Amino acid sequence: MDVNCDGCAGCCVDWRPVGPDSLDRERRGQRPPLDDAYNLVPLTRDEVRDFLRAGYGDAMTPRLWEAGEDDESVTVDGHDLVAVDGRPVFFVGLRKPPKPVGPFGLDRTWLDSCVFLDPETLRCRIHGSELYPRTCSDYPGQNLTLDRETECERVEAAYGGERLLDDTPPEDVGLALGPHALGTKLFAYPDAEALAGPVDRLAAGEATATDRARFVAVAVASAPGSLTVDDARVERAREEALAADSWAGQAAAAWEELAGDVGSDASTAEGAAARIEVARGAPEPDG
Repeated sequence: MDVNCDGCAGCCVDWRPVGPDSLDRERRGQRPPLDDAYNLVPLTRDEVRDFLRAGYGDAMTPRLWEAGEDDESVTVDGHDLVAVDGRPVFFVGLRKPPKPVGPFGLDRTWLDSCVFLDPETLRCRIHGSELYPRTCSDYPGQNLTLDRETECERVEAAYGGERLLDDTPPEDVGLALGPHALGTKLFAYPDAEALAGPVDRLAAGEATATDRARFVAVAVASAPGSLTVDDARVERAREEALAADSWAGQAAAAWEELAGDVGSDASTAEGAAARIEVARGAPEPDG
């Protein structure tokens, strides 16, 4: 895809606080996400496994959905969740801690941003690496294939300029739709009752490392195309996720402690990425 990403990062940050009221497309219609993240990147089972093996078990977080009227559902912590055979459905994405960013030429502002986004250059720290997610590398091809508005077009409408320079999607954009997505990109948590507590915390934006690790583990231990989950592998993956202590996870906690209110001025945090991310071992963006 030919896109102009310079100074943008519209697909990597939650720019609702500085964008138009109509931006919150993810919470229209049926099945709104349980969390309040924006543009959470869905990872495949293999990608979750690769991040876990690379020590980034603390850089991932789950997403569940409130059930629509015609959906199969299961109730946990008072939330009617989309379910399959009584098992809550979820995907695993990359965390979005608040960072001091200035996209689209705006002043530096506290906005929830991808855990791997360098807030100074607005470039991805893992772009070009083996860990770079397929969804990110395909973007905005998946939107165009499904005839959905892209983040590039939303930025153009709000702030002008040209971002989407080519609206012809690649032939293969890695979509996983329908039943075969189960166990590959969508997962089913095997024990809904065990999620009492974690679901409330996820909805409140207060998920703990233990909460996140349980979903990462089930994703890694899921069998493609089925509801089968390897219990022994779940336990091993959960322990591995809980043991993760990556620069990304450490930085996310540091950003959350430092940040002001989302949408507030972050000019005093200019240069903070050096001590919060780089000093902890974050790779420099490859350009």
